[in-house]
Amino acid sequence: MTELGEILGRIGVSFRDAILPPTCLSCDAAVKEQGSVCARCWKEIRFIDKPYCPVLGSPFTYELGEGALSAQAIAYPPAFDRARSSVLYDDRARQLVQGLKFADRTELAPWMARWMIRAADDLDMENSVVLPVPLHKRRLFVRRYNQSAELARNIAAICGMTYAPELLIRFRATRQQVGLGVKERQKNVNGAFRVPAGMGIHIKGKSIILVDDVYTTGATLEACARALRRAGASQISCLTFARVANGVAVTDL
Repeated sequence: MTELGEILGRIGVSFRDAILPPTCLSCDAAVKEQGSVCARCWKEIRFIDKPYCPVLGSPFTYELGEGALSAQAIAYPPAFDRARSSVLYDDRARQLVQGLKFADRTELAPWMARWMIRAADDLDMENSVVLPVPLHKRRLFVRRYNQSAELARNIAAICGMTYAPELLIRFRATRQQVGLGVKERQKNVNGAFRVPAGMGIHIKGKSIILVDDVYTTGATLEACARALRRAGASQISCLTFARVANGVAVTDL
C-alpha cells in the first residue's frame, strides 16, 4: 500500500503540475517544482546566516566572537529572549510579504514557513507553543485573514507543534504602523495586547514561539512579549519571515 500510495502521489503531482505549471514564488517565471524560486530571484534573496546578534538576530558584518551582542540589545534589552528572521526585507522579500499580506496569496504561507523554520534551528521548536501576532477583530474582518496566523499555523503543522492563537488578543485597535517612526510605533502598540482571562494557565511556565511576518523596529513583538511575560511565559522567542536591516527605511511596513 505504501508503494501504491507513492505512485498515486506522483501521479497526482504530475497532474497538478500539468494543469497549473509551477511558477516562481516571487515572479511568474517557470520553475521545476512548486514552492521554489527562479535562479534570478534566488540570487536577490538575502538569507540571514551567522554571524548575528544572539538576542535580536540582527546580522553582523563580521564575527564579533562567541556571545557578542549588538549595541541595541545591550542598550535596550528586549522583553523577549531572542528573535530570528529568515531573510532581509529587500525587494524580493517585500514582494512575498505583501503578496501574502495584501493580495490574498495565502498559498505562499507554507513555503515561507519552511524558510522560517530553517532560521529557527537554535530555538526550542519541540517544546514550544506557537502564537501569531494577533490582528484586532475589526481589521481581521476587513482583511479576512491574519497573515501572521497563516505563517504560524503552517509552522506548527510542519513541526508538529501546538498552535494556540487564542492565547493572545489585540484588544485595542491601533493605527497601522506604516510610516510611523520608532517612538511612534512603540506608543501605538503599547498596552494593545492581552492574554484573555482564564488563558494564563496555558502560558505560565511555557516556552512561546511568537510569529510575525516582518521584524521592523520590534515594537509590536515587544508589546506582545510583555503581555506574555506578565502571564508567566518562561521563554519567548520571536520568529519572523523577514527583517528590516538596520538603517533601512520602514515607510512601507
